[in-house]
Amino acid sequence: MPREGQLAIKIQLFSGDERAFGPGRADVLAAIEREGSITAAGRALGMSYRFTWNLVDSMNRCFRNKLVDASTGGKRGGHAALTDAGKDVLAAYRALEAQIMANTQGEALTILRDALRAR
Repeated sequence: MPREGQLAIKIQLFSGDERAFGPGRADVLAAIEREGSITAAGRALGMSYRFTWNLVDSMNRCFRNKLVDASTGGKRGGHAALTDAGKDVLAAYRALEAQIMANTQGEALTILRDALRAR
């Protein structure tokens, strides 16, 4: 989630009533891309395998095309990789975050910032 001083923006996408994508799921996709497995991605993010797998399963159900392609474990363990759709969704989400943060200026932000209690 991008953060600039007191401002943090959290973008969430929904498919019906189900959360399809957000900052945590983007981090999961990035970790799968980096680590090459759901287990290793979860471990790197401090999440259990089951929780991480449930996020992947939810994303794969919410989008028209699967975002993650995973093979089951075995003696050498499983493997997971982002599909082309997964890479596209992750890149578009990160671009949207950057675009929104670049456009966070103006009177409304100033009013909100000034209304915050100093810590």
